[in-house]
Formats: sequence, structure tokens, C-alpha cells
Amino acid sequence: MRRALLLIVLCSITLAAQQGPPVITSQDLMDGLKDPTRWLTYSGNYFGHRHSPLTQITPENVSKLTAQWTFQTGSLGSFQATPIVVDGILYVSGFNNNAWAIDARSGRQIWRYRHNVPDDLHVCCGAVNRGLAVLGDKVFMNTIDAHLLALDMKTGALLWDAKLADYKMGYSATAAPLVVKDKVIIGMAGAEFGIRGFIQAHDVETGKPAWRFYTVAGPGEPGGNTWPQGTDAYLHGGGSIWVTGTYDAEQNLVFYGTGNPGPDYFSANREGDNLYTCSLVALDADTGKVKWHFQFTPHDVHDWDSTQVPVLADNVMINGQPRKVVMFANRNGFFYVIDRVTGKLIHAKPFVTQTWAKEISPEGRPIMIPGNQPTETGTRTCPDLGGGTNFMSPSYDPTTGLFFVTARETCAVYFTWEQPYQPGVQWESGGTQRPRDQRNFGALRAIDPKTAERKWEFQYTSVSSSGVLTTASGLVFAGDGDGNVMAFESRTGKNLWHYQLGVAIRSTAGTTYMVDGRQYFLVPSGSALTAFALPQ
Repeated sequence: MRRALLLIVLCSITLAAQQGPPVITSQDLMDGLKDPTRWLTYSGNYFGHRHSPLTQITPENVSKLTAQWTFQTGSLGSFQATPIVVDGILYVSGFNNNAWAIDARSGRQIWRYRHNVPDDLHVCCGAVNRGLAVLGDKVFMNTIDAHLLALDMKTGALLWDAKLADYKMGYSATAAPLVVKDKVIIGMAGAEFGIRGFIQAHDVETGKPAWRFYTVAGPGEPGGNTWPQGTDAYLHGGGSIWVTGTYDAEQNLVFYGTGNPGPDYFSANREGDNLYTCSLVALDADTGKVKWHFQFTPHDVHDWDSTQVPVLADNVMINGQPRKVVMFANRNGFFYVIDRVTGKLIHAKPFVTQTWAKEISPEGRPIMIPGNQPTETGTRTCPDLGGGTNFMSPSYDPTTGLFFVTARETCAVYFTWEQPYQPGVQWESGGTQRPRDQRNFGALRAIDPKTAERKWEFQYTSVSSSGVLTTASGLVFAGDGDGNVMAFESRTGKNLWHYQLGVAIRSTAGTTYMVDGRQYFLVPSGSALTAFALPQ
């Protein structure tokens, strides 16, 4: 009997391979997780929810989850990507510009693609890649040396290669692309090397650039007066993009969080608010024109990138009125709820310990606490440069109305000194040191966006870089900093299950999908993918 079933499964896989991959349409991407067997975008849907409608795994049976298979990359470096799932096939990227297609049932490799990495890379934080995008019969991938690639979904063959910028100047691309209609939207990283960041759209068929938005405003542009006039400070102003944005089809706007200004800690040569760094920008998806922006940390001197995922929601009841909002847990330690039509602040409150601002004003500007600027001798401030949270993705459960985020409780001593700009040389003009007398830890926190108040938390014994995933059955999946992946009850935070992976999760908390009537929970960790399911 088992042999017959195995033959049926193998024949099904072979037949699917002969027929070729399905064609993914723009409507499929718009539908998000209406087909819960798929996971077609970085965050599962355009709103950035990371919330699956699957309910086979529940709070009552999650303790029975067991590992079904493990895929080992055979290469160095840690996964930070969210796998794409299309009809039983996983598409995932990894360290050093690798990409794979994998059988979602068994973990068997179908194809592998490797983009050669130059020997003279200029990157601050490793040759990481946070994921892929799909449309039609193509898979799209950014590379650490600043290229955008289109691969054949069936074979992994390279279809086109678009150079984005000169990697020798410090430009790199690590975020998963965002496909909207007929465009692939990407963001550049490299602020630590004095680049001028940008968000750019390319034609999905040809790879040709369609529009570009600079995250550092130049002379004569809106926001250009927030940089020193008559200097080239804006040309080295930073504004990295690390994480994939979100999309509001009704307004035809894409939302991206932008990185810190450059240099990081020494700011005498960049007086002003330094737009559009440390901001949320709302861009027209067809033209790249900015409709509105919200700057979280004007003139940032603590390396508090705002490159977190902007999470969108409809009908959030605030003061008795339904609002269309964007929610943003920021690296500076505050949780923001913003009207996504007007860009105006609704409310903002700390979600971690912070010592640099008394509050956020009704206009959205922080009311500063004196004595928190970096100095040559060092100034202690909370949070540290890693922030209250970072690139790890949050989740929003529309059934409970709760926002879930991995929080970091850390402080640092910030130092600064003057450093001349040199092309391709890391340019931070300072650094940080953690005090030895403090307890650093992480926590999974549930926040009510109606009030920005914390509903519950689960504390970890160490700082975590895990993202969060929720499901309609009332589960929250996340990980600590010690290699454990965990499941929690979404309404109470009760810990229901854990599994020691051996390496801590970074960026993502995994993906869940259905194949042959069976729900899988897939976790990237270290150089391995591990798939979990309930016993059959």
C-alpha cells in the first residue's frame, strides 16, 4: 500500500514538472492568501499581515507538531528569507545570491541558481537575501552586488539581468522585490558606505527601469532643503531599504520604510531633518511620485533605520470611527498608527524602554530629552543601534485586531567622531558599546493598534531577531534568540509548543501552506529549512 502511494506521489510530481509551473497573475497577487495553499508575496498579502487563514494546526493540537523533512543548503550563511509557495513548490533565496526551487512535500531540490559574487564586495552586514517575488512564469531576485534578476520558474535559468548601481561604491540589494501590476519594485541598501538610497521600479518583461525615487532628497526637490545647501551631503545621505514594502491598491500607493542618514553618528555635516531618511514614504505605484511622507526620527544620530514593514489595515476603530491605517513598530522604540490616506499621525507610544524622547507630538515630531546625542566620550541611550525592533517582520491578525512584534530591550553607549568620506569605505563616523551592567532580552509583544497599548508579552531570555506569523486558528509563531521556534495562543500569549532548531531564526518566522490536504509550517533557520506538520 505504501509503495503504491509513493508511486502515485512521484507520478504526480513528474506530471506537474512536465506541465510546467502555473502562470501567476496580478490578480493572484491581489488575492493574497484567498488560496491558502499558496504564499505568493513576502508578507503573504499586499497589506503585510503575515496572517494565514489555515486552521488545521490549532492551539489544541499544535503540541503534536513534528519535523517532516529538512533541506540543507550545503553553504555558509543564514537564511533571512520568506519562502514563496506556488502549488506544492517552494521558491527561496539564501546567502551569497543562491536561489532554489524545492518540492514542498519532501524537501527535494528541483533546481538551484547561483549569481556569482564579486571578490571585492562592500557590505556591512553579510551577503544576505530576504526573499523572492513571482509573476507570470518568472521568479525575481535581488543580489548583494546590486542587480535585479528574472529567473525561469520551471528551470531556474536566467531570463534577464538589470544592473541597479555600482557595488564598488557600497550599493547592495538585500530585500525581496515587490511586484505590483507590471512592475518589479526594489530598494537599495548601503547607507553605511555613503550611498544615496533609492527605490526603483522595473518592467517585469524586460527589466528596463520604469521610475526611481531617491530616499535622499536633492537640491530643488521636495525635501531638498532639509540637507545643507551648497554641499554634496545629499549624495552620500544614506536612506537604505532593507525590507519589502506593502501596497494599497485602492490608492495605488506603495509604502516603504527608509533607513538612517549618513554618516550614522556624526551629523555636523548634515544639519537639518535629512528627508526622506528614517521615514515612511507613500509612493504612486505607476510613477514613483511621493504622495506623502512621515518622518519618525528627524536628523537621526543613533542608526535607527525605519526599514521595518509598514502594515496596513482597514476599519480599525479609533475613537469610535473606522480608520484606514498603517501600523509601524519603529526601531526608535515607538509604535505608530498613521492614517494611510493623509499620512497624519493618529497616535504613537513606546513599545520598549526608551530614554531619548519624552513623547511624540500630535504633529508626529519627537519631543527630545536632552543629553542623548553621541559624544567622543560616549552617551548612554535606549534602545541600542539594533533598536526596539529591526528587520524582523511583524504580523497583524485582523480577527483579534492585534499587532504582534519581536521587541528588543537593549541600551548602548553611543560614540561619535569626524571621518572623511571615501568612496567604497564604510562611513559611520562613530560606534556603540553595550554597557556591561544591563540585562539585554527580547520579547514577543501583542499591541492593540486602537490604543497603541500592550495587551500581553512573552519574554525571552535573550535578544531575538525572529519575525512573527499568525494563523486564523488563533496561533502565533515566533522564535527566541537561542534557537527555539515557538507557538503561542494569540489572545493570551500562552506558550503552547517549542522546537530547538539549533540556530536562531532571523528576519522571518516561517511560512505555512497546504499540500495534499495537509498543513505545513516551514521555518528557515541557519542554513536549513525545516518543515513541520501534524502526524497523519
